[in-house]
Order: sequence, then structure tokens, then C-alpha cells
Amino acid sequence: MLIVAAFIKKKHNLHEQIVKSTFAHMSIKVKNAVKLYGTQRALNDVSFSISSGEVVGFLGPNGAGKSTMMKIITCYLAKTSGDVNVCGYSVDDDPIEVKRRVGYLPETNPLYLDMYIVEFLRFIAGINKTPKSRVEDMIELTGLGPERKKKIGQLSKGYRQRVGLAQALIHDPEVLILDEPTTGLDPNQLVEIRGLIKELGKEKTVMLSTHIMQEVEMLCDRVIIINKGTILTDQPADALRSASQSKAVLVRFSGAINTSAIRKINGIIRVKKMEQGILVESEKHIDLSRVLFEFAVNNKLSIDESRPYELGLEEVFRNLTNK
Repeated sequence: MLIVAAFIKKKHNLHEQIVKSTFAHMSIKVKNAVKLYGTQRALNDVSFSISSGEVVGFLGPNGAGKSTMMKIITCYLAKTSGDVNVCGYSVDDDPIEVKRRVGYLPETNPLYLDMYIVEFLRFIAGINKTPKSRVEDMIELTGLGPERKKKIGQLSKGYRQRVGLAQALIHDPEVLILDEPTTGLDPNQLVEIRGLIKELGKEKTVMLSTHIMQEVEMLCDRVIIINKGTILTDQPADALRSASQSKAVLVRFSGAINTSAIRKINGIIRVKKMEQGILVESEKHIDLSRVLFEFAVNNKLSIDESRPYELGLEEVFRNLTNK
């Protein structure tokens, strides 16, 4: 019996080594994931992978499938078909191993409001069989010190988010799944939590969902955009901006103009009044300078200034998801 037990243990250890070696550089791997709610396809043949140490923005409009995908990765929701692996472990075959390696902050932060902060974090540490010394580390890391003696129900929404982030980190996971982590934070708290996420991204894999494009530009190495359950694009953040199918200029005319007249020009996507002038965005193939010059001549105006305007991720996101 001892020989058989030793053989089984050796075989298990060998399997563990193979898994770790195979997925050493791949924290999340999703292949052909489908999720059906009755006849509705929340996810439609979704495939992507995230390497160790990457911070990836997972973006999309409301109802695009972001939270569904994150819940599948964290084993909170079963997929209909496809393969999903985290650190080499299948969400179907090894859900416990997956959960050991993942820290998850869901969009709706589930907390025990009648528990004190320290009490709650000790409870979570116990569930994860984590040393209680980690509780103090998490309180310091997430800036909960000033509120540590309060019940969670007495905290502001921003501090509740910090408690949620602390519970996601307490077992020192390899992968962090953060669904709208900065919801409800004031400007000072935003800076602190974004700084924390940036630091965590140096040693952990982070998958981040947010509607704040400035946050994506600050934190993310790569951007995946999903809409109606389908991946629209998966690119480095810089490449995504340069790959935009539109271009823009910021223009100032000599007199008052009717912006709706510019919108009617063929190939113009958007016209927006700004403090520095008028932002005019067009399809990429349009000679925008010539079009605006002709518009000025036809309306007996002169152009005081015209300069290229670099479109940010917000414009790229809007153009992709409004089709």
C-alpha cells in the first residue's frame, strides 16, 4: 500500500510540474467560450489569453458580456461550452485550484455589513487558510487604517471597495480579476487605488473591467473590447489608438458656424464644440483639411487654426461599439 501511495503521489507531483511548465507564461487562456441564457448568447465563441504579469483592460458597453466572462474565469458561473484555464487549471476539472490562484472583486461587492473590518478579513483569511498576519498587511496596503474599527455597514462606498480589494488580495493570488474596482471612489481615493493596482500589476496578472478610459490608458498594457458577446479587438493600448478607423482635427473658424452643417458632410463622424475650438472627426480616408477648407470658403469664413487631434481610447471604444 505504501508503494502504491508513493507512486500516486509521485505521479501527481509530475502532473503538477508539467502543468506549471506548460502554462508558465500563460495565466488565463479562454478558447471558444460560449454562454447561453436560454436562447440569448451572452458569450459567442470568445477566445483570448493573458500572459503572466500583464495588466489587461476588458472593456465593453453594459450588457456586452464582461461580467459573465469574469464570473466564468473565477468559477462563479458555468459556461455552456468551450475551454477556460487559469494558471494551467481547468475551471471545469479543477475549480478549487483555480480559486486558490484567483483574487476576485465583483462589480457588486458582496460584504457582511454587520461585521467589523478586521473581523471580516480574519474570517476571509481563515477560509483561505491564510496566516492572520496578512490581515494587517492588507489593511495597510489598501489604506483601511483610519476606518479599521468600524463595521463595514458604516463605511462609505469607496471604503467598502477597499475592503473588497483587501479580501481579493488576502491569499496572495497570482491572478486578479477586478470588475469596476474604482466605482464610488472620490478623486483622492482614485489616485491611491489606481496606484495600488499599478504596483500589483508588476508581480501579478490583472484583468480589469472599467468604463473609465483614462484608467485604461494609465494602467493597462493591453485592451480587449467585447460587444454583444463577441470580441471586437485585442491589441496593445498604443496600437489600438493608432489602428483607429477615424481621424480628427481641432479647428477654429473666424466667425460663428452651424455645427450641424458640418455633420451633414459626407464622411464626417462627429462634431463637438470644445474650449479650444471645434473637434471634427471623420472616416480615415477623408481629406479632412480639404473638406474643412471648402466648408469655410462656401460659408465665407476663414480658418484661424487647424491642427491634428489625437483620438484617445474613448473615441476608439465608441467607434467600435456603436457599429
